[in-house]
Amino acid sequence: MQEPCPRKCPLIEVRDIRKEYPLGEETVVALKRINLNIMRGEICCIFGTSGSGKSTFLNQLAGMEKPTRGEVRIGGVPISRLDENQLAAFRQHHLGFVFQAYNLLPNLTATENVALPLMFRGVPRKQREEAARRMLCRVGLSHRLDHFPRQMSGGQQQRAGIARAFIARPDVVFADEPTGNLDSKTTVEIMEMICGFARRYHQTIILVTHDPEMAAYADRIVRLIDGEIVSDETRSRQKGGTPTCL
Repeated sequence: MQEPCPRKCPLIEVRDIRKEYPLGEETVVALKRINLNIMRGEICCIFGTSGSGKSTFLNQLAGMEKPTRGEVRIGGVPISRLDENQLAAFRQHHLGFVFQAYNLLPNLTATENVALPLMFRGVPRKQREEAARRMLCRVGLSHRLDHFPRQMSGGQQQRAGIARAFIARPDVVFADEPTGNLDSKTTVEIMEMICGFARRYHQTIILVTHDPEMAAYADRIVRLIDGEIVSDETRSRQKGGTPTCL
């Protein structure tokens, strides 16, 4: 695998991406020749309404689906050309995910859930669980270390999800509607936390949302309509910072 690009190079390069799906005798075009560069350390929002193509685009960027045409590179690696085993290894070492539905394993404690990315990297159990406990303390869950997901509120589960996404210091964290199931107060706390970690460790965030309030946390807003980029706005940072728990 190639060495990561220097910080001044685009971390993510999207070249002429097109995605088609068969629908009976017809073909649905979900993405139409998208080109985009995303820099290391950028908080980039993929913004659009339902059906705009934003979730399909996220799947291409994260290697969950292969494009019909075109190429995605992360750190110089053409992920759209990797096989499933290579993709799995790449995700373990370079990508993190924050999900709307939290996706914590119900039979594992908060500590065990957060430690999973380090387990996949082969980190010894004692070391990874110590790191997980530190991360949980940083996101304000020092009192939930040994609790199962069913014993935590939605906001607490998402905090654990953030700790899991960032524990291995991935190059890119994908956040797909990360506050969709949360109230407005918890939404602010979660977004401040995600942005704080990203800026502290100079990580790239790909935030997918239909919510203008969430998009306001991004440095850059890429708007999709009907599978095409219709605007690409770079903004000054107005929201988000390093949370006090860090």
